[in-house]
Amino acid sequence: MNLSPRQRRSLELMGIGVWTDRHAPPAVPAAAVPVPLVPKGPPREPAPEAEWESLRQEVVACTRCELHKLRTQAVFGVGNRAADWMFIGEAPGKDEDLQGEPFVGRAGRLLNSMLAAMGMKRADIYIANILKSRPPQNRDPTPEEAAACRPYLERQIAMVRPRIIVALGRIAAQNLMKVETPIGRMRGQRYEYPDPKIPVVVTYHPAYLLRSPREKSKVWQDLCYAMNIYKESR
Repeated sequence: MNLSPRQRRSLELMGIGVWTDRHAPPAVPAAAVPVPLVPKGPPREPAPEAEWESLRQEVVACTRCELHKLRTQAVFGVGNRAADWMFIGEAPGKDEDLQGEPFVGRAGRLLNSMLAAMGMKRADIYIANILKSRPPQNRDPTPEEAAACRPYLERQIAMVRPRIIVALGRIAAQNLMKVETPIGRMRGQRYEYPDPKIPVVVTYHPAYLLRSPREKSKVWQDLCYAMNIYKESR
């Protein structure tokens, strides 16, 4: 497959090796070229600071589920509060619980590389999780825990008003869209968050990629798909 220097650099940022092997299938579509995704023109006005601070204080003081007894601190969300792109993950892990910020540590560094491959940086997007508190031993959230936290996430989405959402991992995708579809079947499909109507693209969680690096090429395909949807909506 003939790759441009820009394509090669994008794949290197994600840690996807590029080699010449006539028997190997292409790692990504040949036409997948990242484009600048930061919106043109003046930035949108974010929701009032007082509204964000009120929600943050609610999350910090939340006792809706038993996880509040175990957390070091709540993990609210971070990034551009008027972003076109919103990335939603599952729940805080150990590093996130200690630092109070989603997607730090190894998974966070890989997410940063994914963003760089897309032509963006962390400050360009908004990042949140289904849960605001860490489940013990990083277990999957229970339906009750996800339901308790959902109003917070819904308000974050309503305040950010992103033009596209990327759901990172099975838990995020299934809870966000209220389905039980396996993630392998959700990939490559355009979903829609209902209110307001926002396109949703599903891909694997960065933590999963750390355990299964050969799946990175699939994630790049998903990100290219999301970029195409975003470009169409501009």
